[in-house]
Amino acid sequence: MGKFSFQKSERLKSEKLIRELFDKGTAFNVYPFRVIYMANPGPNSNHQALFTASTRNFKKAVDRNKIKRRTREAYRLNKGSLDETTKLLIGFVYTSKELLDYLQIEKAVVKALDKLKKAI
Repeated sequence: MGKFSFQKSERLKSEKLIRELFDKGTAFNVYPFRVIYMANPGPNSNHQALFTASTRNFKKAVDRNKIKRRTREAYRLNKGSLDETTKLLIGFVYTSKELLDYLQIEKAVVKALDKLKKAI
């Protein structure tokens, strides 16, 4: 597929890997996200990403889905900047209490990806 696609194999869905990411991963904050990452232990050939928004902060599923959709789109368009040699598990946890527009979310995702590149 193309450089700007976000395939099923790039989504972090394995409960075991998600638990491992939150237990053993390294984290940093880039407003409005808490980014958790670790090296991908599996045989997968891609970076895998997870996007979450808290039910505590956003009671309506419509708002949570909007946040995740905007974050996925920003990640999909900017993931090409990540280094392809080390495959990562990445979790984007939305921590802000207000719904931000796409441009602010994209800026934060770009900043987080830059920080990830330096951390590897």
